Amino acid sequence: MPVEYKDYYKTLGVSKNASAEEIKKAYRKLARQHHPDISKKPEAEKRFKEINEANEVLSDPEKRKRYDTVGPEWERFRQGGQQPGGFQWVYTGQPGQDPFNGGEAGGFSDFFRTLFGEGQADFDTGPLFGRPSARRRRSVAGADVESEVEITLAEAYKGTERSVEMRLPDGATRRLSVKIPAGVRDGQRIRLAGQGAPGSAGGPSGDLFLRVRVRPHPVFQRDGDDLRMDLPVALHEALLGAEVTVPTLKGRVSLRIPPETQNGRTIRLAGQGMPRATGGHGDLYVTVKVVLPTKLTDKERELVNELAASRAGEEPRKGLL
Repeated sequence: MPVEYKDYYKTLGVSKNASAEEIKKAYRKLARQHHPDISKKPEAEKRFKEINEANEVLSDPEKRKRYDTVGPEWERFRQGGQQPGGFQWVYTGQPGQDPFNGGEAGGFSDFFRTLFGEGQADFDTGPLFGRPSARRRRSVAGADVESEVEITLAEAYKGTERSVEMRLPDGATRRLSVKIPAGVRDGQRIRLAGQGAPGSAGGPSGDLFLRVRVRPHPVFQRDGDDLRMDLPVALHEALLGAEVTVPTLKGRVSLRIPPETQNGRTIRLAGQGMPRATGGHGDLYVTVKVVLPTKLTDKERELVNELAASRAGEEPRKGLL
């Protein structure tokens, strides 16, 4: 079956005049999007390999120049015609094998092997007919990998540890134990240097970026390093004042409700918020929500009527009408 031409520019979604920085940016974006650990689509692994192959060529000035030169005359080149510069390359190995190392060609396509002769190496084309002469492979850094981990707000408060399993492009899996620091925020990324996809030809491994997702809490809402909560308070507690128990992520504490506390008043509990990266803790802001009594007894109605009569001159809606 004829080897089909591959449009690496189309694979990365860049123009043929794209700069090295544009190619690098496009590759990183697509590699993260289609990495098998992130994408659940069945074709993710195949797409990931295509993106890596395109980047292998377009990020290398020499490979890119060769690719751009051969492209318009691909059919003649594939059939054993003259290469640019007047030289000819004849491949005599078996399909799907690396003709120089005797093994698999590193997962690269037949198009790549036909054009460059080997899966992950650069080659010089000698002035004679026959096999190209191999030179040292160019080191290529591995791709960065991004994954997610979900924790509770209580775990974010204290810090925790998670075991993360990541799948590498070659299908192998790696399990890592990751420490998540106290005070971590929702959406924050933790960088694990050198724990991403392995590089080729001695190149460094990429990094693993672990994005933290903090589950919503039924009581507390986070506001930076501060916490906020609503505190139900009985009518008589708000009117006469009271000492009530309030939950915090450290444990229960006592809070004094001053007499005649209005509904919606916010009281600050210093140091009861989330740990700060610079040290110390944020604050907890407690908003009073007065709960009116229901199913009043005759005696209670009588008391309320007495209160209403004694304060008949008040105008709480003054200025609104």
